[in-house]
Amino acid sequence: MRYMLMHKLDENQPGAFDPSPQFLERLGAFMGEAIQAGVLLSGEGLEKSSKESARITAEKGKTTIIDGPFTETKELIAGFALMEVRSKDEAVEWGKRFADLFIADGIDVEIDVRRVNEGPA
Repeated sequence: MRYMLMHKLDENQPGAFDPSPQFLERLGAFMGEAIQAGVLLSGEGLEKSSKESARITAEKGKTTIIDGPFTETKELIAGFALMEVRSKDEAVEWGKRFADLFIADGIDVEIDVRRVNEGPA
């Protein structure tokens, strides 16, 4: 089963979108381990909302487009990993280990672990 792990950061938190060399080294090791374990299908980090972003809202029949930065939003999706794992518990374990990378740099993070909708069984 596939799970999407999405990490959310506060753009205003120092270092949140400007990772330290130590963070990047730990991230590389983590991603390498996930690849070696055969669970990582895809993963990417995202830029701050001030860099070529837009938010499209459709409400009550009206569509609104707002260019970034999104100053009214503190937590934004900062990246994702798509993983093929045996269970939700395994996906959560990978997510906790990923969160530890941020904790080591003193950065607050929130990670959503969501199962991919594979359609009817």
